Amino acid sequence: MYKEYFVSVIVAAAGMSNRMGSSINKQFIAIDNKPILAHTLEKFEKCKLVDEIIVVSKEGEVDYCKKEIVKKYGFRKVTNIVRGGKERQDSIYNGILALNEKAEIVLTHDGARPFVRIESIEEGIKGVVKYGACVVGVPVKDTVKVIDPENVVHHTPKRSLLWAAQTPQCFWSHLLKKGYEMAADEGIIGTDDSSLVEKIGQPIKMIMGSYDNIKITTPEDLIVADSLLKDKTKIYKKSGIL
Repeated sequence: MYKEYFVSVIVAAAGMSNRMGSSINKQFIAIDNKPILAHTLEKFEKCKLVDEIIVVSKEGEVDYCKKEIVKKYGFRKVTNIVRGGKERQDSIYNGILALNEKAEIVLTHDGARPFVRIESIEEGIKGVVKYGACVVGVPVKDTVKVIDPENVVHHTPKRSLLWAAQTPQCFWSHLLKKGYEMAADEGIIGTDDSSLVEKIGQPIKMIMGSYDNIKITTPEDLIVADSLLKDKTKIYKKSGIL
């Protein structure tokens, strides 16, 4: 049923890596002898419901990404590598402009989230068909405090209503395009892609992801990532998750 839709994925890989403190883009740092971005793309390459992948890379890294990631690891679903913009929102918009005209469902994903599960990708695609737009995420484990400008607690929201948004974030293509076009026209800066689609009045469904779908941002995350990869690869392969 779901294979009848043309599914495109925009992978954001144009970050500055400031918090990583690395001389190279964090997307190209290797874990288990393979670049983080390659681990990420591999999941979408293996997902049978995905038709095309568009990678958004830093302007000076497009050729490197094409040669050292896409060609080296044989990612056949990557149809385009486009230049990123000043901010992530600009980069995703460049990816939107490069979408195949047949694209009906669009997923946006962080290149630095290599542990996304194929089942989460599939559930996101199914969620679009059912709800129109959805975001993979997890309920927060910690109590969250809302503070005032002086760092004094203003209130404590009910934890059962709070989720941490992850990626992929999944939409009918026309909804994502409309959200981004409105944001461009009105100068709106969103905290993520779904926040822009919220602005056009589209409800966003949260669907359960996994706590190991971490975004690798700091050196400490590399330690966690290396541990996750080594400890879970055998388990995932046996269960069919990878």
